[in-house]
Amino acid sequence: MDDERVKLQVMGITYSQVQQGAYALVLAQADGPYRIPIVVGIAEAQAIAVRLENIIPPRPMPHDLFVSLAHAFGIQLEEVFISDFDNGVFMSELTFSNDSDKTVVLDSRTSDAIALALRTGAPIYTTGEIMMKTGFKMGEQPEHEDAGDGDNLADPGRQYEYCSIEKLEKMLQSCVDHEEYEIAAEIKKVIDKKKAKKQEED
Repeated sequence: MDDERVKLQVMGITYSQVQQGAYALVLAQADGPYRIPIVVGIAEAQAIAVRLENIIPPRPMPHDLFVSLAHAFGIQLEEVFISDFDNGVFMSELTFSNDSDKTVVLDSRTSDAIALALRTGAPIYTTGEIMMKTGFKMGEQPEHEDAGDGDNLADPGRQYEYCSIEKLEKMLQSCVDHEEYEIAAEIKKVIDKKKAKKQEED
């Protein structure tokens, strides 16, 4: 699964719950249960939201202008490939072709790549490894348990580092079930860190 290419779809944009002044772009595995949250800035979120809502601005936005210029010269965006995830940052590649069957691959910010894909209908892919590393699987709604210590599972300001792995995993599942993917991403980072530390100690 790690080396397989996984097709993704844009699920939507929500206001960031963990980073002020930013938004969370949620990508969904096509015909699958995984969701991947990506933090984007205000301008990038606007460029994506405009297309998702089928809003036509009075003047072309930069991504619209780029697509128009590319089409004028017979250049097509073949695909977007989210190729890497390093230090919390997603890296993407754009594959272009022209009428002469020449192909060029360019690096791109993932937010720009998604904005272009939405305007051209180009497919979006990533690897199974990246999906497993950064995504969250939608599962069945678990039975509610009594959180007698007053935990707010969706509170991004909690000191997750002081919680046990078992408790964090319950919080993670709750966030996934409520589609709070960005908070889930923060909790997952702490869980992975705690598990790695535990393995070192063992």
